[in-house]
Amino acid sequence: MDFEYTPEEQSFREEVRTFLKDNLPAPKERGPQFLKDWLTKVREKRWVGFSWPVEVGGGGGGLIEQSILKEEMALAKAPPLGTDMMGLAWVGPGIIQYGTEEQKQRFIPYILDSEGTFCTGYSEPNYGSDLASIQTKAVLTGDHYVVNGQKTWTTLAPWADWIILLTRTDFDVAVKHEGITCLLVDMKSDGVDVRPIENMAGDKHFAEIFFTDVKVPVNQRLGEEGKGWAVTVSALANERSSIGEVTQMFGKLDTLKELVKHTRKAGKPAREDPLVRRKLARFEAQIAAMKYNGLRYLTKQLNDEPLSSETSVNKLHRASLEIEMDDFAMELNGQAGLELNGGAHAIEGGKWTKAALNWPNVVIGGGTPNIQRNIIAERILGLPKDGSD
Repeated sequence: MDFEYTPEEQSFREEVRTFLKDNLPAPKERGPQFLKDWLTKVREKRWVGFSWPVEVGGGGGGLIEQSILKEEMALAKAPPLGTDMMGLAWVGPGIIQYGTEEQKQRFIPYILDSEGTFCTGYSEPNYGSDLASIQTKAVLTGDHYVVNGQKTWTTLAPWADWIILLTRTDFDVAVKHEGITCLLVDMKSDGVDVRPIENMAGDKHFAEIFFTDVKVPVNQRLGEEGKGWAVTVSALANERSSIGEVTQMFGKLDTLKELVKHTRKAGKPAREDPLVRRKLARFEAQIAAMKYNGLRYLTKQLNDEPLSSETSVNKLHRASLEIEMDDFAMELNGQAGLELNGGAHAIEGGKWTKAALNWPNVVIGGGTPNIQRNIIAERILGLPKDGSD
């Protein structure tokens, strides 16, 4: 594997660094107008939707440059490139590949210009990560579908303007992946009931959504009727190298090291404790392993090779690593590590405690650890499902 960058790629890295130096003030110096100005500037650079085709308003950038952009932004702890996380990661690429010209003109600028946000209506109460077993029903009636059903654990649903919704339009199918239809649904539609789910940290990032006779125009169907599984798989496969996520983990490790520097253990600086030093070294080794896995995925993408089950390895690593790092920080802080914001002895506003209580966001999102282990066992290692030889 060649780890060197071409002069052009290195020049792009310097361009990003210069932009950050000129346009990214310290957090304490950011006023109320900062985010709006930031979004305008990165949009003018065509860094929002960086790898999307130029003809739809994207940057037309390559995968290497995209990984550089993500890496430098994460290292600088810059705000997101756009406010619509789901739209940029999944919905936009799905519309680019499967959408009609009308849908592209309507939704792509909407996502790129941060005019609104999408959430993803996939998981259901009785099926969890078994996405293909969904039961939310959509019946074609004239020029619209009538949707009834329920979704749960829908990230960002309390604030989203739209939802990319998986429904079942045909229950009489030989394979459960068939008969699924993807719809783009306005969250303000009559019959959409969003009920936030409060987690242990007091946050309400997730919600359950009830659909009761919701009318969705046919022109808001994404892809062909009954072929929604292909749309979903394509969307979820977008940007799977996870380079940006790995850089975020290195950033989290740096923050954890700073905590160690200012903490005492048994009357001595915590950084002098061999067990603490060993723990930090192990975290660093694990994140490095994720980084090189990510580079393998990126290499496959550069060679136009499809990515599939191997990305479950990094998802599984990150889930366990996030929990370990947050728990370690809480233990390091002793009794004060149990206090949230407002506590008399809360460390750094109780952010590590809150992160530890927010573990479902990372662990469950994108598929539970057990699902990831099954994928790795069956599809990578070739182990039988029934335990036979």
